[in-house]
Amino acid sequence: MVSETRMVALGFGKFARADRIFALERITGDERGDGRRTRVWIDGVTEPLVASRTEATILRDMGQEAAILGPELDEALDLASRLAAAADEGRVDLSDLGRRARRLLASTTEPPR
Repeated sequence: MVSETRMVALGFGKFARADRIFALERITGDERGDGRRTRVWIDGVTEPLVASRTEATILRDMGQEAAILGPELDEALDLASRLAAAADEGRVDLSDLGRRARRLLASTTEPPR
């Protein structure tokens, strides 16, 4: 947590104090879109707020740059594990693996917003 009180923009006019945010969850699948990128849990608020900004952007605004690579590393390790298992079984879906690899690379090379 950050020691100073800093307001973090969540998008669409929503703001939260950085020192009150305790969890972020990337929204995936059909739930994602139309300004729905991240669920943000805030101390003292019962339900999570839905932010139109990504968790990486929110973390960066909170001063937590070191935490940003966590999801990408997890996804890269999952991709490598799936590739190894598929190769052992003699079946590799190159279209799926290529799509996931391109998405992962794009997420790590996007310029900060």
